[in-house]
Amino acid sequence: MAIRRWLLIVAAAISLTLGLALPIMRLDRLYFFSETPSIFGLLGGLWSAGEWPLAMLIGLFSVIFPITKLGLIAWRETGRQMPGGRLGRALPHLSKWSMIDVMLVAIAIFAAKSSGLASAMVQPGLWFYAASALIVGWLLPAPSAAGKDPDSGA
Repeated sequence: MAIRRWLLIVAAAISLTLGLALPIMRLDRLYFFSETPSIFGLLGGLWSAGEWPLAMLIGLFSVIFPITKLGLIAWRETGRQMPGGRLGRALPHLSKWSMIDVMLVAIAIFAAKSSGLASAMVQPGLWFYAASALIVGWLLPAPSAAGKDPDSGA
């Protein structure tokens, strides 16, 4: 069982890395202009455009938060308990918000397609990011089991 969980952690880490680096959608405008931004590319573009508060917010919830969750899961798999502070208690409750990035991109794609001014298509980065969020959500303990060892059954 422990080997399977470590394999899932590695799969989630690889999926998260690919999800952050690969394009998440392709946006075509006027048949001539096409963009395929990744999450890292979006963060860089927002930062360079002076939208640093938005870049920091997206970076926190799209990059830092998933990496932290994955790190805490790996920490727990080494036999240590989750930290008992606010982060350790809040993490299982916040995990339900992990798919919000995927939902926002889906809304953006729908808006682009329904406006008629642009067409948008999902790219592999979004699927890898979603896979990572699903795997990490599955590996986290349920909110009612926060602070307890999920594998002990207690």
